[in-house]
Amino acid sequence: MAMRNQCYDRRRWRMSKVESIEHLIQELSAEELARLREWFAEYDAEVWDRQMEADARAGKLDALAERALRDHNAGRSTKL
Repeated sequence: MAMRNQCYDRRRWRMSKVESIEHLIQELSAEELARLREWFAEYDAEVWDRQMEADARAGKLDALAERALRDHNAGRSTKL
């Protein structure tokens, strides 16, 4: 039971952290919000790129690449 309460407390803490961030965002000026959006878009893209690179290194995209090459070789692709 102690472990269950500990997990619940962690989830509640994370939520309160998110709620705190939400509250702070709501207090931003239009200029600050624009800067936050720009920063977050760049940050999110970097995180996504790192995940894609890690997935590629781990071979998680190999099947997709092989299928794309098979389709291309079979004439089922279009030039962009």
